[in-house]
Amino acid sequence: MESNPDIGAGWQRISAWRKQQRAELIARRAAAPQAQRRAWNAAISAHVEAGFALLAGMTIGFCWPFKGEFDARFAIRDFRRRGATAALPAVVAKAGPLQFRQWWPGAPMTPGAYGIPVPDGTGIVVPDAALVPMNGFDEQGYRLGYGAGYFDRTLAASHLRPLAIGVSYELARLQTIFPQSHDIAMDFVVTEAGIHAVSEARLKRITPEECRERAQRLCDERGLPRRRPAVTGGYGLPPSYAGEFPGYTGVEENKS
Repeated sequence: MESNPDIGAGWQRISAWRKQQRAELIARRAAAPQAQRRAWNAAISAHVEAGFALLAGMTIGFCWPFKGEFDARFAIRDFRRRGATAALPAVVAKAGPLQFRQWWPGAPMTPGAYGIPVPDGTGIVVPDAALVPMNGFDEQGYRLGYGAGYFDRTLAASHLRPLAIGVSYELARLQTIFPQSHDIAMDFVVTEAGIHAVSEARLKRITPEECRERAQRLCDERGLPRRRPAVTGGYGLPPSYAGEFPGYTGVEENKS
């Protein structure tokens, strides 16, 4: 592994270091046994549901699982049962923010950037909160993604900044990603170990009760949730979720 760049290192060296870290962290995640990843997924979903009950009244952005990332669909299923609207991101311009489109089980889908499924022709919405996957994260709450900057641009462009909840496994924890001016820290980081608030530029482990209070305060300060759109695709359509969520029966989705 290449040694860490100096704090004052230029962007070219930091970018190269991030690229190497990203590849190593993705490989480490992929090497984890499927049973272990399922257990981590279940733990993260439980923490998210315990700490962020207010998401049930919101429009939630999440990402289709990619390369062994946390699979948010199980938590999203339960939030939708309680009235949430779900949305998936689509890349519409390489240098622009993401566009979020409504999603429900059975929604029409099409391959998007990197071959990741995105909703096709569903309503465009603006999330109140986002479950943001992280290839890596550091002790200040900054995220290492895939290097294209889509989520940072999306957060920066938001009139009312959505609640940013980073989700990842503990094996992705780094001391620092050497954040730059364009990097935006998460509001919370959730791993299989628990919930962490980003407080005074560092991660602080908090209880679900503390999380609920802090999340509500941040939402009140930002004017969230926004006015809700009409929900397309009710919870009862289709009547069964099993066929829509590979992994419900214990068989992990083929991501090759």
